[in-house]
Amino acid sequence: MMLMLLARWIVNAAALVLVAYIYPGVHVDSFMAALFAALVLGLVNAVIRPLLVILTLPVTLLTLGLFLFVINALCFWLVAEMVGGFTVGGFGAALVGSILYSLITLVTSWLLFPRRK
Repeated sequence: MMLMLLARWIVNAAALVLVAYIYPGVHVDSFMAALFAALVLGLVNAVIRPLLVILTLPVTLLTLGLFLFVINALCFWLVAEMVGGFTVGGFGAALVGSILYSLITLVTSWLLFPRRK
């Protein structure tokens, strides 16, 4: 179990480096910065994001769920402000970066860590 968590953490850090390689609005200085950013992003997504989702539920319902993209971008941007060596060029870059990061981690998790029945 602990090895699986460590592997996911490394894969998510690699996904963050790939986002920085693909999209110029996101910049990662080193793989160590990506590891730390992936760790903080996981913590933000586990603690702060659910609170934001609950607090903004009326807006999310009015926008038919599209406001969740804004929440993801804000969390991505928050992590970029907190972690040295990981920068985002603004809200638009955070929006695109968070979408790319989500897609890459979705695909890599699906390919590398299949669900057991």
